[in-house]
Amino acid sequence: MTDTKLHLVFGGRVENPQTLKFTDLEELDIVGMFPDYASAEDAWRAAAQRTVDDAEMKYVVVHLHKLLQPGA
Repeated sequence: MTDTKLHLVFGGRVENPQTLKFTDLEELDIVGMFPDYASAEDAWRAAAQRTVDDAEMKYVVVHLHKLLQPGA
């Protein structure tokens, strides 16, 4: 059995589209947790596409498994 490689997809309004400084952490859009990168990427694309005309909205994929097991 392979280890699950958890990914978190979330987004929100940023001060500058070239950074990850979110302006209001209480208003983050938590898209969800995903067991693999492919499904996380699909969710990220869908969320980002919904806000494509808003340059201050940014969505990201966080590789939680790298945070949980940094040496792996």
